[in-house]
Amino acid sequence: MGDLKILYLYSELMGYQIHVFNEYVENYNADVHVIHWDHKKLTPYVPPVIKGVSYYNRSETDYKAILELCNKIHPDIIYISGWMDKDYLKVTMQMKLKGIPIVVGFDDIWYGTLRQKAAVLIFPILYKKYFSHAWVAGPYQFEYAKRLGFKNSKIIFDLLSANTQSFDASCNTESDKGKRKYFLYVGRLSEAKNIDKLVEGFKIYKEVHKGNWGLVCVGNGNLKSTIDSCTDIKYISFSTESELKELARSAGAFVLASKHEPWGLVVHEFASMGLPLLVSDKVGSKPIFFVNGFNGFGFSCKYSEDIALKMKAMSDLTEEELAVMGLNSRLLANRINVKTSAANFISILRK
Repeated sequence: MGDLKILYLYSELMGYQIHVFNEYVENYNADVHVIHWDHKKLTPYVPPVIKGVSYYNRSETDYKAILELCNKIHPDIIYISGWMDKDYLKVTMQMKLKGIPIVVGFDDIWYGTLRQKAAVLIFPILYKKYFSHAWVAGPYQFEYAKRLGFKNSKIIFDLLSANTQSFDASCNTESDKGKRKYFLYVGRLSEAKNIDKLVEGFKIYKEVHKGNWGLVCVGNGNLKSTIDSCTDIKYISFSTESELKELARSAGAFVLASKHEPWGLVVHEFASMGLPLLVSDKVGSKPIFFVNGFNGFGFSCKYSEDIALKMKAMSDLTEEELAVMGLNSRLLANRINVKTSAANFISILRK
């Protein structure tokens, strides 16, 4: 049994979170208990069995069961992924009254919308009382947390991290030279990902700018027909982690054209793999993992021509210039990792 007891009250559990749990167990001697929504999930992900980590389906745990679990394990700290689950909130209020830190996660960007402005008015009155700390993904999320009433001293960083050790797949070896012949996109084929503009920009790149790189798209979604409209695009519906690494080894750059992307963990993953980046102005992780001209090129998500021009600029680089950009991506990727993510969370207890 670990000395430290951690409780996660989660919405949908994703694979990248598992590595942080493992970090708690291995380096902080923790027992981790995770309640997660198992209905109406976006993905069919099933978490792996890890010694020291216990999972509980939300559909099988009501307010009473969650409270009983708390009274049984006596958590030292609790993380809650949002404030939409009323049972979660009721439990955290009980635990906060006992002096247990309650940490709420933020991956939303402050845009100043009417809905967000309303939240700024409502949150301090109705919800702030449930939480002691905010855990934010990056600087844009920090701004939102501040507006909702959290003091600087109550905000920690590095909420989201790729497993940089797993994705460090060395894409800049001597044997890779001359193989960089395509842009790589991995993600949903949806409106938020701006797939129509990405495809249109790629067509302009090929037809107007006479570009010689291809485009590989990995994922699925309701805009697959948009991908099918361009014969120069290679489509892959699903790839394993090892297959993605092989795709990255031959790719020239990773591209993400999203028009709504609060964070974009894939940027961190492919920066870790040493790929230059082409990213839109709406990608939330941009301030951390991207510097224009240093490890890639940025563009406006609104204009297909801008995407095409940046594709042309990227494919015109020499192999040596691409390799330098890839190394720079890996350098920036190390700003956040599983260890810094876990250390931020544990730092609350050390204060």
